[in-house]
Amino acid sequence: MRTSDVIVVGGGLAGLMAASVAASRKQSVTLLTFGSGSLPLASGAIDFFNADNPEVAIKQLPDTHPYAKIGSKARDGAVKFLCEIAAQANLPYNGRLSAQIPVVTAVGTLKYSALVPESMDASKLAAKKKIFVVEIKGLKDFYASMIIDNLKKYFPDKQFESAKLDLHFLGGRDITCMDAAQLLTDNEQQLANELKALNAGGDDAIILPPIFGVAGDFSRSIVKTQLRAEIFETTCLPPSPPGMRLQRAFMKYLQSNGVKFFENSKVIRGVVEGKTVKGVVVENAVREKTFPARKVILATGGFYSGGITMREFDKPKEVIFDLPVFFPEGADNWSNQQLFSDKAQGFSTTGIFTDDNLRPVDASGNVLFDNLHVVGANLGGCDKILERSAGGIAISSAYKAATV
Repeated sequence: MRTSDVIVVGGGLAGLMAASVAASRKQSVTLLTFGSGSLPLASGAIDFFNADNPEVAIKQLPDTHPYAKIGSKARDGAVKFLCEIAAQANLPYNGRLSAQIPVVTAVGTLKYSALVPESMDASKLAAKKKIFVVEIKGLKDFYASMIIDNLKKYFPDKQFESAKLDLHFLGGRDITCMDAAQLLTDNEQQLANELKALNAGGDDAIILPPIFGVAGDFSRSIVKTQLRAEIFETTCLPPSPPGMRLQRAFMKYLQSNGVKFFENSKVIRGVVEGKTVKGVVVENAVREKTFPARKVILATGGFYSGGITMREFDKPKEVIFDLPVFFPEGADNWSNQQLFSDKAQGFSTTGIFTDDNLRPVDASGNVLFDNLHVVGANLGGCDKILERSAGGIAISSAYKAATV
């Protein structure tokens, strides 16, 4: 088989980003995935850090933190590149690292993220006089009354009104937001007609579940141009149409740039000569297959996706290259007594340590492989959930790995 310039192992946010950046640099890229990736489970917004100004907070992190190794150039480049990829798929994103944008959640609270799909950017909500919250008949897990009750805590001076629409083409069964988004595609006019009947004006806003299609911003644009009011989508329980839109934006870019894409490909080990990775081996039903490469980017998702496992306590294992995994030793350091606390959970900090080029290192800091780069949830040394930094670390580490 022909040697690829870059092999990316993993099809989540970090893997798709790494493959896209490498392809943009005119490199031959092979993407190997096992499973559908994490984006259909995600909100579509990209969190960088839980602070009013993520850019300032990130600069104050210790040298051992993944962001410190990634550096500001890669972080800034990742933001710009992701926005460009999304825009090419008619999926505009808003945001920057120096501020946070509010998003309305499915229960009516406000969540703040650095990068947000334009359809979910609720920053204009504060300037509106009246807010309509629209339910769809048969749609599960979206309740206008609950959303209004919670939004009143943020906007006590606003008028609120709920509405329930019956989009008959959705059928009589209960559906998810993903079902509705798929069924609404090419059937947007009925929703537009129902929303126009609300008589919402230019000083008003309409909040809906995320049902405007699963590809780009096309469906929302059709409806938006017929209304005077601003329309906003909320987050939702998985599967998530906004997450699917971002995944499809990446896939469209990869396909148009000649990336070889192999699904259901379980990588079981690397092909190694000294400190050089020559390729990876994929298991299939008939025989093993070797994919040669000049560089490998490991984006297998850490604990959350099986890239790191732990069959025995205190013995975490990276499953492809058997890289050393660093973790807080001892049961007392593994977790806090309170799961939902303001302190890092030891198990969440578990991962692989790297040098400044994201190459894995041993306990003494020695680089193990010259052409293997570790990205995303595989990286150790921080609690990405507590920090709300998982998305930012994923795209910026992927950008760095693809450009070094």
